[in-house]
Amino acid sequence: MSWGKRVAGGNDPYARELARQAKERERARKAAEAEAKRKAREAKLAYEAARSQEAIDRTSVAEHDAEQLSKLLRTAVLDQRPLTFDRLRQDFVTQPFVPPKGRTKAAPLPRWEEFEPSAPRGILAALGFGRRGYDAEVEAARKRFDRSLRDHAREEKKRVEKLEKARVQHDRRNRDEAARVEAWNAELEQRRTAYRDRDVDAVEWFVDQVLAASVYPHGFPKAHQVWYQADTGDLLVEIDLPLEDVVPAARAYRYVKTRDEITPVPRPEKERKELYSSVLAQTALRTLHEILASDTEGVIQSVALNGHVATIDRATGRDVHPCLITLQADRDEFGQLVLTQVEPQACLKRLRSIISPNPYELEPVRPLVTFDLSKFRLMDSLDVVAGLDSRPVLMNLTPTEFEHLIRQLFEAIGLDSVNTQPSSDEGVDAVAMNTDPVMKGLCIIQAKRTKNVVPFETVSALAGVVEHKRAAKGILVTTSWFGRASEAFANEHGRLELLDGANLVHLFKEHMNLDVIPGPVPPKRRPRRRTRR
Repeated sequence: MSWGKRVAGGNDPYARELARQAKERERARKAAEAEAKRKAREAKLAYEAARSQEAIDRTSVAEHDAEQLSKLLRTAVLDQRPLTFDRLRQDFVTQPFVPPKGRTKAAPLPRWEEFEPSAPRGILAALGFGRRGYDAEVEAARKRFDRSLRDHAREEKKRVEKLEKARVQHDRRNRDEAARVEAWNAELEQRRTAYRDRDVDAVEWFVDQVLAASVYPHGFPKAHQVWYQADTGDLLVEIDLPLEDVVPAARAYRYVKTRDEITPVPRPEKERKELYSSVLAQTALRTLHEILASDTEGVIQSVALNGHVATIDRATGRDVHPCLITLQADRDEFGQLVLTQVEPQACLKRLRSIISPNPYELEPVRPLVTFDLSKFRLMDSLDVVAGLDSRPVLMNLTPTEFEHLIRQLFEAIGLDSVNTQPSSDEGVDAVAMNTDPVMKGLCIIQAKRTKNVVPFETVSALAGVVEHKRAAKGILVTTSWFGRASEAFANEHGRLELLDGANLVHLFKEHMNLDVIPGPVPPKRRPRRRTRR
């Protein structure tokens, strides 16, 4: 039978083997395809599970962030670790010396055995052959060994010198750190003593430390300013509040398989605004709590707080700093609050605070208290009263003397007053702080020693200074008088006080027992003619 017939024959072993191999390959291909599909399904399921878990994780982060915001005040109160001078103390701990890597131990000394050549052996060696060559090798080996010893000694010297240098530097760092800690603690004790004496710089420095040490969630600004009035124990604090984007915009996240996307579930607008308002209220209460709790010496009797946000006006594109919350609380009144159980907004209302009716839209409010005497260039006080006659004529005084006399008058009335430098007073001759618990605030005082009626422009200019300085009141004092238009403008403005010569006579007599002659008598005003209808 021919080869072709043998191949086609069904009983031919070779043909059967070929068929078997073909079937095996087909089975292997199908198995590989099935395995690939299985792995693809598993990979897809694993990918979808990972994406679903990512959505869950992002939801957890959003929930955690929202919960942190809702517990800002409670967390701080329960912490019960107010910053004190004792906590500001630093302890010096000597750092152990850690030798530089590779410098700890000396390298092992070279051994002669490592250099010594092998001596000749066998019959030739016994007969003395090869001795000269061996001696030469020994001499060469001895030179290499000696050179290695010198190199080792040189490297060991370098190692010891570098190790000692590192040790000296380490000891110097320890000494410097010990000196720094000692200096810090010594200065801290000086600040503590000054703080107890109500030193303004010491109190403001300590409050700065308290506010800087307060830990808030990510996204909260840390900017703040403080001013302290030593005579009254009043503290004014201005802090920067977070913007509305501190509240997570998404309440949750979900994975959409069909689009392979993780989409946010928006937080309802009402919930977002309510949480933001709560954050502002909690931040204000927490700031007061941290300051008063840290003031273990009781030098702060009341705290006025203004909370601002630093942002950009959407309408103008300019930087703005609107005040969204303002309040003032006495120490005793605030100490009666159980802050872990209060509803923040309701608590602020009880403290007679003013909160923006629409903080999410940055609608500002007018601060209750604002003063900063550093805005004015102050000058040394001059005692004018001591040099006056029994019945002085105010017009005979120099302008500077008249301004200082007016300052002394307001001090006698009960205001803490200082004069300003005439070179840059911006229309301000003196500034005074009213410490009355109801009407406290910055007063701008302008004194006009003149024989003529005070122009209306002078009154309106003072109103502008009052607004610019955010003063509680502007007081214009003159030896002469004011016109009807000025008086009407002052009444309408509400925060201007006009004191003419007649008023000065009364005030000097009542508060300083001085009989003064202000200046010329104002002309009699003609009664307004009424027209009949």
